Amino acid sequence: MSKEIFFLDVNVPMYAAGKEHAYKTPCVWLMTEIAEGHITVAIDTEIIQEVLYRYGALGHWQIGATMATSLLDIVPTVYPILVADARKAVELFKRYAKQGVKARDLIHVAVMSNNALTKIISTDAHFDRVECIVRLDPQTMFAEKGR
Repeated sequence: MSKEIFFLDVNVPMYAAGKEHAYKTPCVWLMTEIAEGHITVAIDTEIIQEVLYRYGALGHWQIGATMATSLLDIVPTVYPILVADARKAVELFKRYAKQGVKARDLIHVAVMSNNALTKIISTDAHFDRVECIVRLDPQTMFAEKGR
């Protein structure tokens, strides 16, 4: 029996590493579960770019490099962004951009779709508008399994 693989959105490690917030404790728990192999996740290369971009914009280069390296160390699968993913993202953009789903998140949805992933762990409720995936909220996961 294979373990289900979830796509990990960038906001989970960001909240885990960030200041006190309602999502901090659930995200710290999730990152620990991932690091210990209890939850299997995948990311795409865009997740690493988002980490580097955010911390670079803040001038926190070492933190960004450390977080990106840690993600690469604990996440067993990192998908590249292929031409097929870009084409799928364009199609998704036509359908979901007007509904408030961000273009970079549609890249993730395209990668998920093209790699048969159906669930994303994310704090972003706009993923709930995308029909082909199910969003798992870190607070709900923590309330159900973490305590």
